Amino acid sequence: MAGQLANGRHGGAIHDGPVHDLCREFAPHAEQIQPLRQRVLEVAGLSELFRVLADETRVKILYLLAQGELCVCDLATVLELSLPAISHHLRLLKAMRLVTYRREGKNVYYALADDHVLRLIEVALAHDEEGR
Repeated sequence: MAGQLANGRHGGAIHDGPVHDLCREFAPHAEQIQPLRQRVLEVAGLSELFRVLADETRVKILYLLAQGELCVCDLATVLELSLPAISHHLRLLKAMRLVTYRREGKNVYYALADDHVLRLIEVALAHDEEGR
């Protein structure tokens, strides 16, 4: 089978029998390649966003902030985490422009940066509920 290595490996996976989920021969469709190369550039860097969202605590923080603005102390209390731990997560969320903050006296309040973040959460929740 074209594209299959002598040891029976395809892209790191070992196959004992015939492979039904791969092309039988390597024959890319040239007319589709260039437009797709341009399209793939549109998602370059998105993996960093998903890496930040892959952490359970950060997802919980975003979900809580979707309910409304909260101070750092409230987040730490609800999630039963230390202030430095919450601060670490919020710093990453700020760097990805997922949250904003404001200072009021001795407290710092966080909120979702925009409706896009809320939609990410809603879509992820809907997808997760589909599989149940």
